[in-house]
Amino acid sequence: MSKVTKARGAGEMVWVSMVAGAILAAAGAIATVPTTALDFFAPGTQPGPLTHPLVSAQSCANCHGYYSNEHEPYALWSASMMGQAARDPIFYAALTVANQDAAFAGEMCLRCHTPGAFVAGRTADPTGNLLTDSDFEGVSCSICHRMVDPVYRPGISPPEDESLLAEFEYPVVVPGYPEYTRHGNASLVLDKLDRRRGPLPDPEAPHAFLYSPLHLTGNHCAACHDVSNPVYSKQPDGSYVANTLNTPHPTGGKYEQFPIERTYSEWAQSAFAQAPIDMGSRYGGISPMVSSCQDCHMPKIPGTACDPQFNPPQRQMPRHAFAGGNTWVLRSIHGLYPEYETGLTNETVDDAIARTQAMLAAASDLELIQDGNLLTTRVINQSGHKLPTGYPEGRRMWVNVKFYDAQDVLIAERGHYDDASAVLTGHDTKVYEAKLGLDAHASALSGKPAGESFHFALNNTWLKDNRIPPRGFTNAAFASVQSAPVAYTYADGQYWDDTEYWIPTTATRAEVRVLFQTTTKEYIEFLRDANVTDTRGQVAYDQWVLHGKSAPALLDLGTIDLSNRCPADFNNSGGTPDDADVAEFFAAWSEGNERADFNASGGTPDDADVALFFDRWNEGC
Repeated sequence: MSKVTKARGAGEMVWVSMVAGAILAAAGAIATVPTTALDFFAPGTQPGPLTHPLVSAQSCANCHGYYSNEHEPYALWSASMMGQAARDPIFYAALTVANQDAAFAGEMCLRCHTPGAFVAGRTADPTGNLLTDSDFEGVSCSICHRMVDPVYRPGISPPEDESLLAEFEYPVVVPGYPEYTRHGNASLVLDKLDRRRGPLPDPEAPHAFLYSPLHLTGNHCAACHDVSNPVYSKQPDGSYVANTLNTPHPTGGKYEQFPIERTYSEWAQSAFAQAPIDMGSRYGGISPMVSSCQDCHMPKIPGTACDPQFNPPQRQMPRHAFAGGNTWVLRSIHGLYPEYETGLTNETVDDAIARTQAMLAAASDLELIQDGNLLTTRVINQSGHKLPTGYPEGRRMWVNVKFYDAQDVLIAERGHYDDASAVLTGHDTKVYEAKLGLDAHASALSGKPAGESFHFALNNTWLKDNRIPPRGFTNAAFASVQSAPVAYTYADGQYWDDTEYWIPTTATRAEVRVLFQTTTKEYIEFLRDANVTDTRGQVAYDQWVLHGKSAPALLDLGTIDLSNRCPADFNNSGGTPDDADVAEFFAAWSEGNERADFNASGGTPDDADVALFFDRWNEGC
């Protein structure tokens, strides 16, 4: 592959900037909470000149790219959602809604998705209209490799960091808030000098470098992968109330703000953060042992950190792939922007999506258990955080069960998903998801109705969170980081979840799938319809349709033989059918319970079901 450097940014601004005029023109017509940039303040490096400016990823690619799509940093990073975070059409649609709902909320969003633009002062316009050139590189090389651990550790941290942190104007660590309790919302601490930090103690590089133990730990991910709304403060009763507007959060402590994402904290409270666990190489890489975020999302493989023409040593090289749970947006970005700006090709996009599918498949295991007329599905979380985790809006995982008879005819299905309409029938299965919303206080503040909501910048209450916790889960620990289950229960130590399904009378086998969807129909339609100041919502919706409506990804598939059972043992006692089974059948039949749909017709239980039940009961099974 040849090395190419071209002017950047022109194409990237085409559809992003075309909406700016519409935003400004319509701003006065929307009921927007009058927040200011101060309300969304977070500590860390603030806008202003660095002694040495951040460097474009294109510059890094000259040594760290264009030699191997399999292990070079540049090709893998550019085909990740980290590298494309500032080109994501779903992000821009959500950004517009956030700005409509609360003035300047978009700057908080942009600070995570394009930290370089924030430091350069180009997120002062919260619509993103000031972004240019390397701002669109999202979470770039310079950002990650100039990050300083905000917690100085004598004898471990680079000695240069002691004075750097001592004179830092807006420290992340302050008295009463130790370690990473204020680290989130992209509260990055960046080295003012271009000293590139990483996990290798002995690089042979033509630039200044520092060995950074931080880059080996999950703490490196804390700055961006805990997200909170600082407009709200936690109250003694557990509710969240808005602060006095036009002022920063009174403490800056993220666990005293409204929690939106807690991926880092979920990991920090898991068994993985305590010691390595043998996961059998399910996440790839050389070692089967997993502890840090990097062990799963940047597994080490043999390779070189830079172009072999420079004669670098062979190393165990962390793959800069950052595979996660986004199954389709890279294809959209590849279509919206020219290749010379994104660094994407058909091949690298296909490879990245394949890695995402593999990551999702590795994240869970499925067990099937039959007990008489009950089928139990057990979904086991094999990840280091909740499953699913991260951005809660529009993401869901569910169990799909298909029952077949002796002629291999499908007779019943639970958790059916219609590919054409993108509609999930969820009432008859388990759907793992988080649902947020507005309470009466937030409703009065914003003018939006109380209840379930996708209004990211306004939500101040959690209505549901049944996502499966990781190994090492305890209710007390997860409550301490605002990530306890909501409207659901998990026991301490539980990192799996069971769901029971009544087996239809004529079923002889079942196929069970665990499925995950990145962007639901409900969420994408919200983004389309709630965008009343620009076309970003329509762009996102059209891309969603064009690229398959975020087709569900398969995490697990299992089959089980169900032929050896007694359907007339309606109370599942395991004995010969008797009067107790008749009584339980009629109780279910009278309630219209689907268990009494004995002939699996799919309708309300009727006389035909009664007749078939007694036929089987009289036969003794």
